[in-house]
Amino acid sequence: MRDEVIKGNILIVDDKPENLRLLSNFLTERGYKVRSVINGPMALMGAKAAPPDLILLDINMPEMNGYEVCNALKEDAQTLEIPVIFISALDEVLDKVKAFAVGGRDYITKPFEFEEVVARIENQLTIRNLQKQLQESEARERERAYQLEYALRQLQNSQAQLVQSAKMSSLGQLVAGIAHEINNPANFIHGNVIYTTQYVADLLELLELYQAQLPELTPEIQRRIEAIDLEFLKEDLIRILSSMQVGTERISGIVRSLRNFSRLDEANMKIADLHEGIDNTLMLLENRLQAQSGCAAIRVVKEYGDLPQVECYPGQLNQVFMNILSNAIDALQSNPGEEREQGNLPNSMPSSVTPTIWICTEVLNSDWISIRITDNGPGMSEEVQSKVFDPFFTTKPVGKGTGLGLSISYQIIQEQHGGLLQCFSQLGQGASFVVKIPLRQP
Repeated sequence: MRDEVIKGNILIVDDKPENLRLLSNFLTERGYKVRSVINGPMALMGAKAAPPDLILLDINMPEMNGYEVCNALKEDAQTLEIPVIFISALDEVLDKVKAFAVGGRDYITKPFEFEEVVARIENQLTIRNLQKQLQESEARERERAYQLEYALRQLQNSQAQLVQSAKMSSLGQLVAGIAHEINNPANFIHGNVIYTTQYVADLLELLELYQAQLPELTPEIQRRIEAIDLEFLKEDLIRILSSMQVGTERISGIVRSLRNFSRLDEANMKIADLHEGIDNTLMLLENRLQAQSGCAAIRVVKEYGDLPQVECYPGQLNQVFMNILSNAIDALQSNPGEEREQGNLPNSMPSSVTPTIWICTEVLNSDWISIRITDNGPGMSEEVQSKVFDPFFTTKPVGKGTGLGLSISYQIIQEQHGGLLQCFSQLGQGASFVVKIPLRQP
Protein backbone atom coordinates (compact mmCIF):
# COMPACT_ATOMS: atom_id res chain seq x y z
CA MET A 1 0.00 0.00 0.00
CA ARG A 2 2.93 2.35 0.75
CA ASP A 3 3.93 2.41 -2.92
CA GLU A 4 0.44 3.71 -3.72
CA VAL A 5 0.60 6.65 -1.28
CA ILE A 6 -1.43 9.62 -2.53
CA LYS A 7 1.09 12.47 -2.62
CA GLY A 8 -0.03 15.92 -1.61
CA ASN A 9 0.80 19.43 -0.48
CA ILE A 10 1.15 19.55 3.32
CA LEU A 11 1.23 22.68 5.51
CA ILE A 12 2.81 22.09 8.97
CA VAL A 13 2.05 24.59 11.75
CA ASP A 14 4.15 24.32 14.96
CA ASP A 15 5.98 26.88 17.08
CA LYS A 16 8.82 24.36 17.75
CA PRO A 17 11.43 24.54 14.94
CA GLU A 18 12.70 21.06 15.84
CA ASN A 19 9.26 19.51 15.34
CA LEU A 20 8.91 21.34 12.02
CA ARG A 21 12.31 20.10 10.83
CA LEU A 22 11.70 16.46 11.75
CA LEU A 23 8.20 16.26 10.24
CA SER A 24 9.17 18.26 7.16
CA ASN A 25 12.20 16.10 6.37
CA PHE A 26 10.32 12.84 6.89
CA LEU A 27 7.31 13.82 4.78
CA THR A 28 9.51 15.24 2.04
CA GLU A 29 11.35 11.91 1.85
CA ARG A 30 7.98 10.18 1.47
CA GLY A 31 7.17 12.28 -1.60
CA TYR A 32 5.10 15.10 -0.12
CA LYS A 33 5.55 18.76 -0.85
CA VAL A 34 5.87 20.45 2.53
CA ARG A 35 5.59 24.03 3.79
CA SER A 36 6.23 25.02 7.39
CA VAL A 37 5.11 28.03 9.48
CA ILE A 38 5.66 28.79 13.16
CA ASN A 39 2.39 30.52 14.18
CA GLY A 40 -1.32 30.83 13.51
CA PRO A 41 -1.46 34.12 11.52
CA MET A 42 1.22 32.85 9.14
CA ALA A 43 -0.74 29.60 8.77
CA LEU A 44 -3.92 31.48 7.79
CA MET A 45 -2.05 33.66 5.30
CA GLY A 46 -0.31 30.66 3.73
CA ALA A 47 -3.49 28.61 3.54
CA LYS A 48 -5.33 31.42 1.73
CA ALA A 49 -2.45 32.29 -0.60
CA ALA A 50 -1.90 28.69 -1.73
CA PRO A 51 -4.43 26.26 -0.18
CA PRO A 52 -2.69 22.98 0.81
CA ASP A 53 -4.20 19.52 0.54
CA LEU A 54 -3.88 19.00 4.31
CA ILE A 55 -2.76 20.88 7.43
CA LEU A 56 -0.84 19.39 10.40
CA LEU A 57 -1.66 21.77 13.26
CA ASP A 58 -0.18 22.10 16.74
CA ILE A 59 -2.44 23.39 19.56
CA ASN A 60 -0.23 25.21 22.05
CA MET A 61 1.19 28.18 20.12
CA PRO A 62 1.62 31.91 20.86
CA GLU A 63 -0.66 34.59 19.31
CA MET A 64 -3.29 32.05 18.16
CA ASN A 65 -3.69 28.50 19.47
CA GLY A 66 -4.55 25.63 17.18
CA TYR A 67 -8.26 25.71 18.03
CA GLU A 68 -8.50 29.37 16.97
CA VAL A 69 -6.58 28.72 13.76
CA CYS A 70 -8.81 25.78 12.84
CA ASN A 71 -11.95 27.74 13.64
CA ALA A 72 -10.78 30.61 11.41
CA LEU A 73 -10.03 28.15 8.58
CA LYS A 74 -13.53 26.69 8.78
CA GLU A 75 -15.17 30.13 8.70
CA ASP A 76 -13.49 30.99 5.39
CA ALA A 77 -15.05 29.48 2.26
CA GLN A 78 -11.62 29.38 0.61
CA THR A 79 -10.13 27.11 3.31
CA LEU A 80 -13.27 25.43 4.66
CA GLU A 81 -12.69 22.05 3.01
CA ILE A 82 -8.99 21.66 3.87
CA PRO A 83 -8.63 18.66 6.26
CA VAL A 84 -6.89 19.51 9.54
CA ILE A 85 -5.03 16.95 11.68
CA PHE A 86 -4.14 18.15 15.16
CA ILE A 87 -0.73 17.10 16.59
CA SER A 88 -0.39 17.89 20.29
CA ALA A 89 1.02 16.71 23.59
CA LEU A 90 -2.44 17.32 25.09
CA ASP A 91 -3.99 13.88 25.51
CA GLU A 92 -7.06 14.62 27.60
CA VAL A 93 -10.40 13.56 26.16
CA LEU A 94 -11.78 17.10 26.44
CA ASP A 95 -8.86 18.43 24.38
CA LYS A 96 -9.60 15.93 21.64
CA VAL A 97 -13.34 16.64 21.76
CA LYS A 98 -12.66 20.38 21.40
CA ALA A 99 -10.36 19.70 18.43
CA PHE A 100 -13.09 17.81 16.60
CA ALA A 101 -15.68 20.42 17.61
CA VAL A 102 -13.81 23.22 15.82
CA GLY A 103 -13.53 21.15 12.63
CA GLY A 104 -10.49 18.89 13.04
CA ARG A 105 -10.55 15.64 11.05
CA ASP A 106 -8.06 13.68 13.19
CA TYR A 107 -5.93 13.96 16.34
CA ILE A 108 -2.41 12.64 16.93
CA THR A 109 -0.82 12.84 20.35
CA LYS A 110 2.85 13.53 20.97
CA PRO A 111 5.17 11.77 21.04
CA PHE A 112 4.09 10.17 17.77
CA GLU A 113 5.34 7.53 15.39
CA PHE A 114 6.21 8.84 11.94
CA GLU A 115 4.52 5.87 10.27
CA GLU A 116 1.32 6.62 12.19
CA VAL A 117 1.45 10.22 10.97
CA VAL A 118 1.87 9.07 7.35
CA ALA A 119 -0.96 6.57 7.69
CA ARG A 120 -3.34 9.21 9.04
CA ILE A 121 -2.30 11.70 6.36
CA GLU A 122 -2.89 9.11 3.64
CA ASN A 123 -6.27 8.28 5.15
CA GLN A 124 -7.41 11.92 5.21
CA LEU A 125 -6.10 12.65 1.70
CA THR A 126 -7.89 9.58 0.38
CA ILE A 127 -11.11 10.69 2.04
CA ARG A 128 -10.62 14.23 0.69
CA ASN A 129 -10.00 12.98 -2.86
CA LEU A 130 -13.08 10.78 -2.69
CA GLN A 131 -15.11 13.75 -1.45
CA LYS A 132 -13.82 15.87 -4.34
CA GLN A 133 -14.74 13.17 -6.82
CA LEU A 134 -18.19 12.87 -5.27
CA GLN A 135 -18.71 16.66 -5.34
CA GLU A 136 -17.55 16.85 -8.94
CA SER A 137 -19.83 13.95 -9.84
CA GLU A 138 -22.75 15.62 -8.06
CA ALA A 139 -21.98 18.89 -9.85
CA ARG A 140 -21.91 17.11 -13.20
CA GLU A 141 -25.18 15.37 -12.43
CA ARG A 142 -26.78 18.64 -11.35
CA GLU A 143 -25.57 20.29 -14.55
CA ARG A 144 -26.83 17.35 -16.59
CA ALA A 145 -30.19 17.47 -14.81
CA TYR A 146 -30.40 21.22 -15.41
CA GLN A 147 -29.57 20.77 -19.10
CA LEU A 148 -32.18 18.02 -19.42
CA GLU A 149 -34.78 20.16 -17.64
CA TYR A 150 -33.90 23.14 -19.84
CA ALA A 151 -34.04 20.99 -22.99
CA LEU A 152 -37.42 19.62 -21.89
CA ARG A 153 -38.77 23.13 -21.30
CA GLN A 154 -37.46 24.25 -24.67
CA LEU A 155 -39.00 21.21 -26.34
CA GLN A 156 -42.35 21.81 -24.65
CA ASN A 157 -42.23 25.49 -25.60
CA SER A 158 -41.30 24.71 -29.19
CA GLN A 159 -44.01 22.08 -29.42
CA ALA A 160 -46.63 24.45 -28.02
CA GLN A 161 -45.51 27.23 -30.34
CA LEU A 162 -45.50 24.89 -33.34
CA VAL A 163 -49.04 23.82 -32.48
CA GLN A 164 -50.09 27.45 -32.04
CA SER A 165 -48.36 28.46 -35.28
CA ALA A 166 -50.05 25.60 -37.09
CA LYS A 167 -53.39 26.72 -35.68
CA MET A 168 -52.75 30.29 -36.75
CA SER A 169 -51.65 29.14 -40.21
CA SER A 170 -54.83 27.06 -40.59
CA LEU A 171 -56.83 29.99 -39.24
CA GLY A 172 -55.15 32.25 -41.78
CA GLN A 173 -56.14 29.92 -44.62
CA LEU A 174 -59.68 29.67 -43.26
CA VAL A 175 -59.95 33.44 -42.85
CA ALA A 176 -58.61 34.01 -46.37
CA GLY A 177 -61.19 31.58 -47.74
CA ILE A 178 -64.03 33.20 -45.81
CA ALA A 179 -62.88 36.65 -46.90
CA HIS A 180 -62.92 35.51 -50.52
CA GLU A 181 -66.42 34.02 -50.17
CA ILE A 182 -67.75 37.18 -48.50
CA ASN A 183 -66.01 39.50 -50.93
CA ASN A 184 -67.79 38.30 -54.07
CA PRO A 185 -71.41 38.88 -52.95
CA ALA A 186 -70.35 42.02 -51.05
CA ASN A 187 -68.87 43.49 -54.24
CA PHE A 188 -72.03 42.51 -56.11
CA ILE A 189 -74.25 44.26 -53.53
CA HIS A 190 -71.97 47.28 -53.33
CA GLY A 191 -71.94 47.73 -57.10
CA ASN A 192 -75.71 47.35 -57.36
CA VAL A 193 -76.34 49.79 -54.53
CA ILE A 194 -74.44 52.47 -56.45
CA TYR A 195 -76.57 51.92 -59.54
CA THR A 196 -79.75 51.57 -57.50
CA THR A 197 -79.08 54.91 -55.80
CA GLN A 198 -78.68 56.57 -59.17
CA TYR A 199 -81.82 54.89 -60.58
CA VAL A 200 -83.88 55.90 -57.54
CA ALA A 201 -82.61 59.48 -57.84
CA ASP A 202 -83.71 59.47 -61.52
CA LEU A 203 -87.14 58.06 -60.65
CA LEU A 204 -87.68 60.61 -57.87
CA GLU A 205 -86.67 63.38 -60.25
CA LEU A 206 -89.15 62.04 -62.81
CA LEU A 207 -91.85 61.84 -60.12
CA GLU A 208 -91.26 65.47 -59.17
CA LEU A 209 -91.48 66.40 -62.87
CA TYR A 210 -94.84 64.62 -63.15
CA GLN A 211 -96.09 66.44 -60.05
CA ALA A 212 -94.99 69.76 -61.51
CA GLN A 213 -96.61 69.10 -64.90
CA LEU A 214 -99.82 67.59 -63.47
CA PRO A 215 -100.69 69.64 -60.40
CA GLU A 216 -104.31 68.46 -60.47
CA LEU A 217 -104.17 64.83 -59.26
CA THR A 218 -107.08 62.47 -59.31
CA PRO A 219 -108.68 61.66 -55.93
CA GLU A 220 -107.42 58.06 -56.19
CA ILE A 221 -103.80 59.15 -56.73
CA GLN A 222 -104.09 61.72 -53.95
CA ARG A 223 -105.38 59.08 -51.53
CA ARG A 224 -102.51 56.76 -52.45
CA ILE A 225 -99.93 59.52 -51.93
CA GLU A 226 -101.30 60.19 -48.48
CA ALA A 227 -101.47 56.45 -47.65
CA ILE A 228 -97.80 55.83 -48.41
CA ASP A 229 -96.63 59.23 -47.08
CA LEU A 230 -94.80 60.03 -50.30
CA GLU A 231 -92.61 62.81 -48.90
CA PHE A 232 -91.33 60.60 -46.05
CA LEU A 233 -90.86 57.70 -48.46
CA LYS A 234 -88.66 59.82 -50.74
CA GLU A 235 -86.48 61.00 -47.87
CA ASP A 236 -86.24 57.61 -46.15
CA LEU A 237 -85.48 55.75 -49.37
CA ILE A 238 -82.38 57.91 -49.92
CA ARG A 239 -81.30 57.34 -46.30
CA ILE A 240 -81.78 53.55 -46.63
CA LEU A 241 -79.74 53.39 -49.81
CA SER A 242 -77.04 55.56 -48.22
CA SER A 243 -76.85 53.29 -45.15
CA MET A 244 -76.70 50.23 -47.43
CA GLN A 245 -73.75 51.78 -49.23
CA VAL A 246 -72.00 52.52 -45.91
CA GLY A 247 -72.67 48.95 -44.77
CA THR A 248 -71.23 47.39 -47.94
CA GLU A 249 -68.17 49.64 -47.67
CA ARG A 250 -67.79 48.47 -44.07
CA ILE A 251 -67.97 44.83 -45.22
CA SER A 252 -65.35 45.55 -47.89
CA GLY A 253 -63.09 47.11 -45.25
CA ILE A 254 -63.47 44.09 -42.97
CA VAL A 255 -62.70 41.76 -45.87
CA ARG A 256 -59.54 43.73 -46.66
CA SER A 257 -58.52 43.55 -42.99
CA LEU A 258 -59.16 39.80 -42.92
CA ARG A 259 -57.04 39.32 -46.03
CA ASN A 260 -54.19 41.37 -44.60
CA PHE A 261 -54.39 39.72 -41.20
CA SER A 262 -54.46 36.21 -42.71
CA ARG A 263 -50.92 36.53 -44.12
CA LEU A 264 -49.53 34.53 -41.20
CA ASP A 265 -47.66 31.84 -43.11
CA GLU A 266 -45.74 34.04 -45.54
CA ALA A 267 -42.27 32.56 -46.04
CA ASN A 268 -40.50 35.74 -47.15
CA MET A 269 -40.12 39.15 -45.61
CA LYS A 270 -41.87 42.02 -47.34
CA ILE A 271 -41.87 45.79 -47.23
CA ALA A 272 -45.00 46.70 -45.27
CA ASP A 273 -46.89 49.64 -43.78
CA LEU A 274 -47.17 48.90 -40.05
CA HIS A 275 -49.89 51.53 -39.58
CA GLU A 276 -52.05 49.59 -42.02
CA GLY A 277 -51.44 46.41 -40.02
CA ILE A 278 -52.42 48.13 -36.75
CA ASP A 279 -55.53 49.65 -38.35
CA ASN A 280 -56.56 46.28 -39.81
CA THR A 281 -56.17 44.67 -36.38
CA LEU A 282 -58.23 47.43 -34.74
CA MET A 283 -60.97 46.94 -37.32
CA LEU A 284 -61.16 43.24 -36.48
CA LEU A 285 -61.33 44.12 -32.77
CA GLU A 286 -63.88 46.93 -33.22
CA ASN A 287 -66.73 44.87 -31.81
CA ARG A 288 -64.74 44.22 -28.62
CA LEU A 289 -63.95 47.92 -28.29
CA GLN A 290 -67.63 48.80 -28.13
CA ALA A 291 -69.56 49.00 -24.87
CA GLN A 292 -70.25 45.59 -23.37
CA SER A 293 -72.52 44.50 -20.55
CA GLY A 294 -71.20 46.34 -17.50
CA CYS A 295 -68.21 47.78 -19.41
CA ALA A 296 -67.90 51.17 -21.07
CA ALA A 297 -66.70 51.53 -24.65
CA ILE A 298 -62.91 51.53 -24.99
CA ARG A 299 -61.40 54.65 -26.53
CA VAL A 300 -58.44 54.25 -28.91
CA VAL A 301 -56.01 57.16 -29.28
CA LYS A 302 -53.65 56.86 -32.24
CA GLU A 303 -50.55 59.02 -32.37
CA TYR A 304 -48.80 57.80 -35.48
CA GLY A 305 -45.38 59.11 -36.35
CA ASP A 306 -44.07 59.42 -39.89
CA LEU A 307 -43.03 55.77 -40.15
CA PRO A 308 -41.32 54.54 -43.31
CA GLN A 309 -42.25 51.11 -44.60
CA VAL A 310 -40.55 48.27 -42.73
CA GLU A 311 -39.03 45.01 -43.96
CA CYS A 312 -40.84 42.36 -41.95
CA TYR A 313 -43.24 39.44 -41.84
CA PRO A 314 -46.48 41.49 -41.91
CA GLY A 315 -48.77 38.64 -40.87
CA GLN A 316 -46.61 37.79 -37.86
CA LEU A 317 -46.54 41.42 -36.72
CA ASN A 318 -50.32 41.56 -37.09
CA GLN A 319 -50.44 38.59 -34.72
CA VAL A 320 -48.27 40.51 -32.22
CA PHE A 321 -50.55 43.57 -32.46
CA MET A 322 -53.60 41.33 -32.01
CA ASN A 323 -52.15 39.64 -28.90
CA ILE A 324 -51.13 42.91 -27.21
CA LEU A 325 -54.35 44.75 -28.05
CA SER A 326 -56.52 41.77 -27.02
CA ASN A 327 -54.73 41.62 -23.66
CA ALA A 328 -55.23 45.36 -23.21
CA ILE A 329 -58.96 44.97 -23.89
CA ASP A 330 -59.14 42.05 -21.44
CA ALA A 331 -57.39 44.15 -18.78
CA LEU A 332 -59.69 47.13 -19.31
CA GLN A 333 -62.79 44.93 -19.13
CA SER A 334 -61.60 42.90 -16.14
CA ASN A 335 -62.25 45.71 -13.61
CA PRO A 336 -64.76 48.02 -15.30
CA GLY A 337 -65.66 49.93 -12.16
CA GLU A 338 -62.15 50.37 -10.78
CA GLU A 339 -60.61 53.83 -10.50
CA ARG A 340 -57.80 54.41 -12.98
CA GLU A 341 -54.86 56.64 -12.11
CA GLN A 342 -52.95 58.91 -14.44
CA GLY A 343 -49.53 57.64 -13.28
CA ASN A 344 -47.05 57.54 -16.16
CA LEU A 345 -49.69 57.32 -18.88
CA PRO A 346 -49.31 59.41 -22.05
CA ASN A 347 -50.13 63.11 -21.81
CA SER A 348 -52.83 62.72 -24.45
CA MET A 349 -54.72 60.38 -22.14
CA PRO A 350 -56.72 62.39 -19.60
CA SER A 351 -57.00 61.30 -16.02
CA SER A 352 -60.44 59.72 -16.04
CA VAL A 353 -62.23 56.44 -15.70
CA THR A 354 -62.65 56.18 -19.47
CA PRO A 355 -60.98 52.93 -20.52
CA THR A 356 -58.40 53.91 -23.11
CA ILE A 357 -55.78 52.33 -25.34
CA TRP A 358 -53.06 54.61 -26.62
CA ILE A 359 -50.95 53.65 -29.67
CA CYS A 360 -47.81 55.64 -30.46
CA THR A 361 -45.39 54.97 -33.30
CA GLU A 362 -42.12 56.77 -33.87
CA VAL A 363 -38.78 56.56 -35.64
CA LEU A 364 -36.04 56.03 -33.04
CA ASN A 365 -33.13 56.59 -35.40
CA SER A 366 -32.08 55.85 -38.96
CA ASP A 367 -32.26 52.09 -38.32
CA TRP A 368 -35.03 51.45 -35.76
CA ILE A 369 -38.72 52.20 -35.19
CA SER A 370 -40.91 51.82 -32.11
CA ILE A 371 -44.56 50.94 -31.49
CA ARG A 372 -45.87 51.57 -27.96
CA ILE A 373 -49.30 50.23 -26.93
CA THR A 374 -50.47 51.53 -23.54
CA ASP A 375 -53.67 51.00 -21.56
CA ASN A 376 -54.99 52.59 -18.37
CA GLY A 377 -56.15 49.28 -16.94
CA PRO A 378 -55.34 47.81 -13.51
CA GLY A 379 -51.67 47.19 -14.36
CA MET A 380 -49.65 44.29 -12.98
CA SER A 381 -47.32 43.48 -10.11
CA GLU A 382 -43.56 43.08 -10.50
CA GLU A 383 -43.94 39.32 -10.07
CA VAL A 384 -46.48 39.07 -12.90
CA GLN A 385 -44.43 41.44 -15.05
CA SER A 386 -41.33 39.25 -14.65
CA LYS A 387 -43.25 36.22 -16.00
CA VAL A 388 -45.42 37.88 -18.64
CA PHE A 389 -43.40 36.50 -21.58
CA ASP A 390 -43.01 32.99 -20.09
CA PRO A 391 -44.75 30.22 -22.06
CA PHE A 392 -48.05 29.04 -20.51
CA PHE A 393 -48.09 31.87 -17.94
CA THR A 394 -51.50 33.51 -17.68
CA THR A 395 -53.51 35.37 -15.07
CA LYS A 396 -56.78 34.70 -16.88
CA PRO A 397 -59.32 32.14 -15.66
CA VAL A 398 -59.10 28.57 -16.94
CA GLY A 399 -60.37 28.39 -20.50
CA LYS A 400 -59.89 32.12 -21.12
CA GLY A 401 -56.24 32.04 -22.20
CA THR A 402 -53.44 29.65 -23.14
CA GLY A 403 -50.53 31.75 -21.85
CA LEU A 404 -48.89 31.53 -25.28
CA GLY A 405 -49.90 34.83 -26.91
CA LEU A 406 -47.19 37.05 -25.44
CA SER A 407 -44.62 34.23 -25.46
CA ILE A 408 -45.11 33.76 -29.20
CA SER A 409 -45.13 37.54 -29.69
CA TYR A 410 -41.79 37.72 -27.87
CA GLN A 411 -40.37 35.05 -30.15
CA ILE A 412 -41.70 36.80 -33.28
CA ILE A 413 -40.14 40.14 -32.31
CA GLN A 414 -36.88 38.92 -30.78
CA GLU A 415 -36.05 35.92 -32.96
CA GLN A 416 -37.86 36.48 -36.25
CA HIS A 417 -37.26 40.22 -36.52
CA GLY A 418 -34.16 40.77 -34.36
CA GLY A 419 -36.09 43.30 -32.31
CA LEU A 420 -37.07 43.95 -28.72
CA LEU A 421 -40.39 43.47 -26.90
CA GLN A 422 -40.64 45.09 -23.46
CA CYS A 423 -43.32 45.42 -20.81
CA PHE A 424 -43.62 48.32 -18.35
CA SER A 425 -46.32 48.33 -15.70
CA GLN A 426 -47.28 49.23 -12.15
CA LEU A 427 -50.34 48.22 -10.19
CA GLY A 428 -53.08 50.78 -10.66
CA GLN A 429 -51.20 52.61 -13.44
CA GLY A 430 -51.88 50.55 -16.53
CA ALA A 431 -49.45 48.65 -18.72
CA SER A 432 -47.31 49.55 -21.70
CA PHE A 433 -45.84 47.17 -24.29
CA VAL A 434 -43.05 48.50 -26.49
CA VAL A 435 -42.08 46.86 -29.78
CA LYS A 436 -38.76 47.94 -31.29
CA ILE A 437 -37.69 46.50 -34.64
CA PRO A 438 -35.09 47.41 -37.27
CA LEU A 439 -36.26 49.03 -40.50
CA ARG A 440 -34.29 46.55 -42.58
CA GLN A 441 -33.18 43.03 -41.80
CA PRO A 442 -29.49 42.10 -42.17
